[in-house]
Amino acid sequence: MFLGIDLGTSAVKVVAWSADKDAVASQASASQSVSSPAPGWSEQDPADWIKACRDALKSVVGQIDASNVKGIGLSGQMHGATLLNAAHAPLRPCILWNDSRSTQQCQVLSERAPDIAHRAGVPPLPGFTAPKLMWLKDAEPGVYAEVAHVLLPKDYLGLWLHGECATDRSDAAGTLWLDQARGDWSDSLCAASDTDPSWLPPVFAGTDIVGALRADVAADIGLTAGIPICAGGGDAATGAVSVGAVAPGRGFISLGTSGQLFLCTQDHQPNPECFVHAFAHTLAGAHFQMAAMLNGARPLAWLAEVFGGDVVDVVALAGQADPARAPTCLPYFTGERSPHGDPDIRGAFIGLEDSTRKPDFAYAVLEAIAFSMADATDSFGGSLNAAPHLLAIGGGTRSDALLKMIADATGQRLGRAAAAEAGPALGAALLAARGLDAISDARLGEAPEVSTWFEPSERSELLRTRQERFRAGYRALAPLHQAHGL
Repeated sequence: MFLGIDLGTSAVKVVAWSADKDAVASQASASQSVSSPAPGWSEQDPADWIKACRDALKSVVGQIDASNVKGIGLSGQMHGATLLNAAHAPLRPCILWNDSRSTQQCQVLSERAPDIAHRAGVPPLPGFTAPKLMWLKDAEPGVYAEVAHVLLPKDYLGLWLHGECATDRSDAAGTLWLDQARGDWSDSLCAASDTDPSWLPPVFAGTDIVGALRADVAADIGLTAGIPICAGGGDAATGAVSVGAVAPGRGFISLGTSGQLFLCTQDHQPNPECFVHAFAHTLAGAHFQMAAMLNGARPLAWLAEVFGGDVVDVVALAGQADPARAPTCLPYFTGERSPHGDPDIRGAFIGLEDSTRKPDFAYAVLEAIAFSMADATDSFGGSLNAAPHLLAIGGGTRSDALLKMIADATGQRLGRAAAAEAGPALGAALLAARGLDAISDARLGEAPEVSTWFEPSERSELLRTRQERFRAGYRALAPLHQAHGL
């Protein structure tokens, strides 16, 4: 039995995966909140991660024979700046992946390191870790002076579990400090971003064992002390592992709080003009391209909160709308990365009428997620031609209507993977199983069974018209937000 821990933005998920049965034996999650103390800020207290992780672990361990657990793998939200002093104590709340406070520092970093987009895999954007250290130096010099360690969120959980500072290739890839081609930290990129390389942890492959479960944590959770813990990966990479996307040409879409379009590549292939991320995969020598949408399926959850229902209700409402009369939604609640690289843009509804009702808003939000994925697909150019289809993972995949709409908007054949919602947590468990030789490389590359296929229909005139209005809406509103901060 192997445990996979995924530190998400809205929850920590834990799965127990049985190597003997090749199946998830148990899973649980514990929710957590995000703080926004100022406009554009997004933070979490690392202590809340530990509490949520502890709760989810205890729930899963209570449902299995804990003596059978042979290894643990880690996964988590990427880019977060978890700042520790010499005693490994957090100095402030973690600055998260969807935080936009370091926009000005990104411009400075681009000027200091003109080749950063090709070396680090993407142009500087405020969600990444490096410009956050520059902001810290400018805005909180007292905290900056105490920094002794910088960890990614999942690696802070790792520190709690096994006591070591360590990270993996894929999570390191999302910092702007990693030389993607070499797979190690770049001293020059660190210098350009006011970062001491000694603050950064060693970089491992995701299957490498980086520590053993501490006795006090084991006793609290109900596990055996000394269980090996593998480095794991950032949630994009572990999500890829969960669907066997480890070899060139394999790809998938992920619909969680954020959204990704992911394609494995033979080597480092930067495409910075379209803000396509070119990153090191968690497995040694592997690479990928990824379009990252900050908002993913989150707009559905937002609308459910506004309406006082749940996402299932919103999707059902969308089926009652007349698409020709529905407004157009721009789903950029926290800015956007791919393909715009625009931290200033915000959401909007365009084309409201006196007759607009709840179903029309629901349809507009569902459509906006599909159109964002279509923009991401187009940003890849011809490289997606190598993928015969894309698997779909994440909580948003529960909606047939959304997946069908994405298939139509992108022109891509989609397959909803079995156990699609386990996603990155399952990938983390598989990495641990491979690291401890419980499974082979071939098993790691196996695609899961597809429960449902979604075939793209020929684009209707209405779909083309609405998609162009969606894109025109961004072009019209972007200058307004950039000029006036609206």
